[in-house]
Amino acid sequence: MNDTQLLRYSRQIMLPQCDIEGQQKILAAKVLIIGAGGLGSPAAMYLAAAGVGSIVIYDDDVVELSNLQRQIAHHTPDIGMDKVISTRKTLNRLNPDVEVKGIKQRLAGEQLDIEVLNADVVLDCSDNFTTRFAINKACVKHKTALVSGAAIRFEGQVSVFTPGKNNSPCYNCLYSSDGEELQNCATNGVIAPITGIVGSIQALEALKVIMAIGKPLTGRLLLLDGLSMEWNTMKLAKNLKCPTCGAA
Repeated sequence: MNDTQLLRYSRQIMLPQCDIEGQQKILAAKVLIIGAGGLGSPAAMYLAAAGVGSIVIYDDDVVELSNLQRQIAHHTPDIGMDKVISTRKTLNRLNPDVEVKGIKQRLAGEQLDIEVLNADVVLDCSDNFTTRFAINKACVKHKTALVSGAAIRFEGQVSVFTPGKNNSPCYNCLYSSDGEELQNCATNGVIAPITGIVGSIQALEALKVIMAIGKPLTGRLLLLDGLSMEWNTMKLAKNLKCPTCGAA
């Protein structure tokens, strides 16, 4: 690290759990973020601010006026712009040292496999079951850590899946692939700060995984009820008959 980096990241480096070694791991890390909306925005911004060396973002949408209430990586002049371009601009302004790659497409198939294989950590910031199950399957296949988040109305949830480590369950252990489609913000609404809280927790969990510190949310589902401001944790056990990770 040069003198500028030492100063920029000084408040992290002074943490004994991080120190120089941890910051170097962050600088060398590659994070894949799927979704540049309510969760992807704060997650990407905090990871860039923390110094993650390479951030790859996939999203196939454009910025709309209704996004601005919660998707804080985008601004009023960005309306009509590709979300990945708007996000990249924001991250570059925040920390020009971070390499940001934004791809406007729905990540699936062979490309999903390639990106997951090349990532140190994957953040699922999408909003539909089909994408979530595909991401989970690829992460299990390549044994890549997955940080999953969701937010709707006044509610949020976060979990971490570490295939091949700590007897971790996978997303499919939590939700059945033949279940009902996830509800989304467009049809149910969402209070703005909930997405910020969940996305920030996803960023924190990703940094913990990168530095191999603390106790990640592996085997646990963290739940937030924003109206009562109550946090709850559910323990998740690996499903030995899970169609995705049962034999892993």
